[in-house]
Amino acid sequence: MRRLFVALALAMLAGICDAGAQNYPSRPNTGHTKRFGLVETALVARAGREAMRRLFVALALAMLAGICDAGAQNYPSRPITIIVPYSAGGPTDTLARLMAEHMRSSLGQSLVIENVTGAGGTIGVGRVARAAPDGYTLGIGQVSTNGFNGATYSLPYDLVKDLQPVALLTTAPMWIIGKGAFPASNVKDLVAWLKANPDKATMAAVGWGGASHLCGVYFQKETGTRLTFVPYRGAAPANQDLIAGQIDLFCPEASNSLPLVKSGKVKAFAVLSKTRWTAAPDVPTIDEAGLPGLYIPFWHGFFVPTGTPREIIGKLNAAAAAALADPATRQRLVDMGQEIPSPDMQTPEAFGAFQKAEIEKWWPIIKAANIKAE
Repeated sequence: MRRLFVALALAMLAGICDAGAQNYPSRPNTGHTKRFGLVETALVARAGREAMRRLFVALALAMLAGICDAGAQNYPSRPITIIVPYSAGGPTDTLARLMAEHMRSSLGQSLVIENVTGAGGTIGVGRVARAAPDGYTLGIGQVSTNGFNGATYSLPYDLVKDLQPVALLTTAPMWIIGKGAFPASNVKDLVAWLKANPDKATMAAVGWGGASHLCGVYFQKETGTRLTFVPYRGAAPANQDLIAGQIDLFCPEASNSLPLVKSGKVKAFAVLSKTRWTAAPDVPTIDEAGLPGLYIPFWHGFFVPTGTPREIIGKLNAAAAAALADPATRQRLVDMGQEIPSPDMQTPEAFGAFQKAEIEKWWPIIKAANIKAE
């Protein structure tokens, strides 16, 4: 029904604009004898018609604006789809499902998770960018999909121009982990083994040119070692192969593999942050391990297609903020090793500025290292 009224309003507006052209000329040429009187009369009539036309245009625009506002006010009136650009079971998917649990109560509608994988997350993000800007397609992105990929892939969309930030959700460190049977137990021994065995160690890369791949490339550059990278569609299958000993090393977002380290199924070499991670305080920082400066913060956030009404973005942001403020949700995030940003960093404006700063920081590094998607 709302679409019908929009169509009627647009038709009304188009009809008003066409009316002047269709009715021209609207009076005969009466010659020169009564020119001045007729001109005066014509000018008055024309002014009246112009005023009436403008009035109808204004009414049509007001009607159209009112219809659009009504749609935003009634939002959401049906389920919302959250596009996850990675496979089920990974950190991005886990966070999306946790947020959806609480947000459905705030929004009064269910949130359906859809995993759209492939090409380092670019397919899923593209799905969001091309979706109708009506608030019913919400994308969860992270440092790779909505940051690094712009420098490594030739994207058919613009990460900044075609997507609008909704809320920064969490941040967490990355870390270097290895299979349980790997010969080395610390970074010093790891580097020594890799130098003695060039190209023999395999390292998972979730999304070519993504955060885990960039971590490995940067690590081998700084240590003078050579790794063989194995691409994966998500962290979950990479973790499974690491447990099974099918790959040797992985540099993931730390929270998703925290249970594996605590259980002893895999070993952690270092956290890529300035300070030790509270969720795993026994694991040294990369600085303490002898490779200072290799910091890669792993963040997650919600995005919608550009053109989504501000009122709808505001409702989605409020629902996300309410979830992050909920004590039970916060505790689950803390147990997962996630860090929750302060409320002032959760706004769409602050998140947008944060994303642009990340792009400005990392794109030159990625391009200088000549990292390209394959």
